[in-house]
Amino acid sequence: MAIFAEFTALKNSGATAASAAAQALVAKLQAHITENYYTCTDEILAGLGKMYVADERFKKNIDKYGEGTAEFAAEAIAAYTKKV
Repeated sequence: MAIFAEFTALKNSGATAASAAAQALVAKLQAHITENYYTCTDEILAGLGKMYVADERFKKNIDKYGEGTAEFAAEAIAAYTKKV
């Protein structure tokens, strides 16, 4: 969840979801999932991004770090998975 706190800080700094910093944070999230849970392919990551806003349980948990964090992370993930 520390990575989502970083998404909040980035969002609050005025960065866009497509910014280099946000894209680096998405890569960090993907690597964290792969290293600690399962191989997180771009396809899986794209699905997770959608789930972060579609499932109220995830959205509520992620938005504990700041209102709109789930949406910002989902937008950053969408931009990232379209590039790769």
